Amino acid sequence: MEEAQIPDAASAGEVEAANERKKSRAREYAETIGLTMLAALFLKFFIVEAYRIPTGSMENTLLAGDFLLVNKFIYGAKTPRYIPLTRVRLPFITLPAFMKPRTGDVVVFEFPGGYEAERPADAVNYVKRCIAAPGDTLMIVNRQVFVNGRIFPLPPRAKLDRRHMFPKEFRDYRIFPKGAASNEDNFGPLIIPQKGDVIEVGPTTISEYWNIIRHEGHTVSVKGNGSVFIDGAEVTTYSVEKDYYFMMGDNRDNSLDSRFWGFVPDDLIIGKAILVYWSWDEAALPDGFFDRIASGRWDRIGTFVR
Repeated sequence: MEEAQIPDAASAGEVEAANERKKSRAREYAETIGLTMLAALFLKFFIVEAYRIPTGSMENTLLAGDFLLVNKFIYGAKTPRYIPLTRVRLPFITLPAFMKPRTGDVVVFEFPGGYEAERPADAVNYVKRCIAAPGDTLMIVNRQVFVNGRIFPLPPRAKLDRRHMFPKEFRDYRIFPKGAASNEDNFGPLIIPQKGDVIEVGPTTISEYWNIIRHEGHTVSVKGNGSVFIDGAEVTTYSVEKDYYFMMGDNRDNSLDSRFWGFVPDDLIIGKAILVYWSWDEAALPDGFFDRIASGRWDRIGTFVR
């Protein structure tokens, strides 16, 4: 009978070294994957993120089915607003910004809600054009937009396809602020609130500022005699704590925007739309993957958003 061979110390050491090399390679792969995921999350949360355009409210600047890259860094990146993979809101901070949104920028932001309405439980992101900045005075006369008394030119690819125009005397009860004698073609004048403004609040003006006061963390109510109460105290003025913006869609006749639901606070602004990286026609979108690829609007891929 042959005797079993017992590996010598050198052979055992080689086996152990081989196992260590395998463990090192596995650890290296895990670390590489982990670092890659962390880098991707960092880019997503702080630098650039992808968004899809679901509606035609920005036609023909942006089309339904466009996929955008959005610069989140330029306006001040924010720490995560939600627990990952959920819509549970988190407290967040905003990092220093290179610049603030300017009139003419195409901006992605979280929908702020409307008059006497809470923000949606699930975040809804909109993309619109910034028309007026904090402190500006906005007015629309026969569809022509004026900011601080100067014409705000219609963007080159904007769309006006409604044949009739609402006259000045027509009152649209959907329009912001509630009770205003305005419509989407003849609107304002309206002053865009900025941080530090002291505004008068009363029964005739509270609808304009109601959502601002609530967004800034205060309770607001109006008693039967018209008196306004903020945090339980009767007031006639209020000091604005944030900067606000007025947003409109380039498809002016088919856009629910600030004309209908009011101002966008700076802390709900996500970033600036910069590039269309993919586009397909959602109206005629087929079911199969390869058919979807074939429906791509190739002429839009790689175009900058202006």
